[in-house]
Amino acid sequence: RDCQQADIKYLSGWKRWKRASSKSLKKVLSEVKELSSYLELWRHDIHSIEGKFGTGIQSYFSFLRFVVLLNFTIFILMFSFVTVPSIISKYGIFNSSFAKIPPKNIEPHCTVYKPSGDKGLVYFYAYLKDLLSGTGFLEETNLFYGYYTIDVAWLSILRYNLPLAYLLATFAYLALSFLWIIKRSVEGFKQNLVHDEFQSYCNKVFAGWDFCITDPNAARLKHRSLQYELQADLEEERLKQKIADRTMKEKLRIYSLRIFINTIVIAVLSGCFYSIYRATVFSQENSNVSIRPDIRTDSIEAVQYLPSMVITLANFIAPQIFSFLIRFEDYLPAFEIRLTLMRCVFVRLANIGVLLFSLWSRISYCATDKCQACGYNYELYPCWESEVGQEMYKLMIFDFIIILAVVLFVDFPRKLLVSHCSCKLVQWCGLQEFGISDNVLEIVYGQTICWIGTFFSPLLPAIATIKYFIIFYIKKISLMHTRKPAARPVRASSSNIFFLVVLLIGLVLAFIPLGISIAHIPSSKACGPFRSFNTSWAVVPNTILGFPTGLQQVLYSIASEAFAVPFLMVICLVMFYFIALARAHKRVAEQLREQLVMVRFDPLFCTPKVS
Repeated sequence: RDCQQADIKYLSGWKRWKRASSKSLKKVLSEVKELSSYLELWRHDIHSIEGKFGTGIQSYFSFLRFVVLLNFTIFILMFSFVTVPSIISKYGIFNSSFAKIPPKNIEPHCTVYKPSGDKGLVYFYAYLKDLLSGTGFLEETNLFYGYYTIDVAWLSILRYNLPLAYLLATFAYLALSFLWIIKRSVEGFKQNLVHDEFQSYCNKVFAGWDFCITDPNAARLKHRSLQYELQADLEEERLKQKIADRTMKEKLRIYSLRIFINTIVIAVLSGCFYSIYRATVFSQENSNVSIRPDIRTDSIEAVQYLPSMVITLANFIAPQIFSFLIRFEDYLPAFEIRLTLMRCVFVRLANIGVLLFSLWSRISYCATDKCQACGYNYELYPCWESEVGQEMYKLMIFDFIIILAVVLFVDFPRKLLVSHCSCKLVQWCGLQEFGISDNVLEIVYGQTICWIGTFFSPLLPAIATIKYFIIFYIKKISLMHTRKPAARPVRASSSNIFFLVVLLIGLVLAFIPLGISIAHIPSSKACGPFRSFNTSWAVVPNTILGFPTGLQQVLYSIASEAFAVPFLMVICLVMFYFIALARAHKRVAEQLREQLVMVRFDPLFCTPKVS
């Protein structure tokens, strides 16, 4: 610092100003970052959970906070570019107007759509049914796809292409989610890499304390957090040593047990898939009986809800079985969470796939010439996008009801029994552990539903935001009062990145049904912004036709094979370059580590020179 101060007088005025402004900017950014940390959502609550229950459980609540912020951002995106222009133009706000272009070369019977809104006197249970299923009065609101029937909105002199904005907003929220998850995954991967390669207990003992802490409560929480981290490290080292000391007989026993347990897991998965398949087939076969007068209305509604109820039941039972079985397989805590998550991911995400496949098969089934003229089953699904949106809405609502019901009718009664009943069986069962894998899976499942359903229900992210906001406090109360932390602590550094990887799997799987819906299945001709197009994707080439000829040729050239093949080759070369660069950096780091070891033991480096 003294040398830098001495060199200032030899610098020019421009360089002095540049150095002073750089220091001021760094100071301002540091103060803004420090101030923004106090505005962070649930900052105090998450720090309190970290101090009381360790970084493993804290990582779950941090992950839940990330999902809340992600859904809120998606809601702002869809609301700003889809819902607001539609509302403003329909009600003539800010001297705006709208235009509806009737579909061309479409049979008249394809354009008939009568929402199932309740007319006249309606009982309370009918409103409750509509809230749970998204039908009735909700079907006519801007919650679902069918509400957005505007083709062009005029905001003063500006022309707003609502179909194109709808499609681009869909691509935008998917891309935003992908990039945000990748960014957080990379940050977690860096921390995990440093932890794996340079982990030492000295880092926690000598450099783990934050000397800026002055509040006694914050100091106590930090002390507990360090204690849990050391406990997790010691537990993991103990289990690794136990695995290394196994005899051949013990290895044979544990491997045989794992094979048997995995057989049970496969049987459970098969049973879940078959149950959902049979429920879906039964619902399909009995969907046409609604026109018969001898069938009761409540029976028809039960048949309609049957796939959602079976899926929700399978999602609740299967993770409980997997969490019970994993205890006997004797894995490390971090790997135990990962394996349980991957097993449950197959159940929950495959369940969504089975439901969507059954819906698409019904939507695409055409047995008459009139139906083939429309391209989809217009009699059962005059606005099939809203129907899919209602199914995603029901799954999200039922998932929230199950989470709330488990806390109210399972966790709290179990807590009361353990606290006030001295029965040996009750005391042996004890309080249920706070399973990180089960809770993370609930988030991944609900978020995958949100990603798929946002295209069919643009305001579904708002419901997801409110849902996870309430779930945070439900889970916090459950953790504090009705459950206990896991007996084997888990390190957060090894869990955070895997949570994001599982969430990324859910996002990638959401691309598949959305891509099929946008590019393959014909869009409804009676509702929605794409009723004038054969598919939702057709709005893109139709928009390009309005561009100048030169720009059209450039865009078509970019989309051709002549551009795609060289571009792919360049991307591969860049990827190989960065892989080689990463290997070189790793090799240099290993050489430096070896030199440090030599400096420690070589007398030539250790003995001071005497002049």
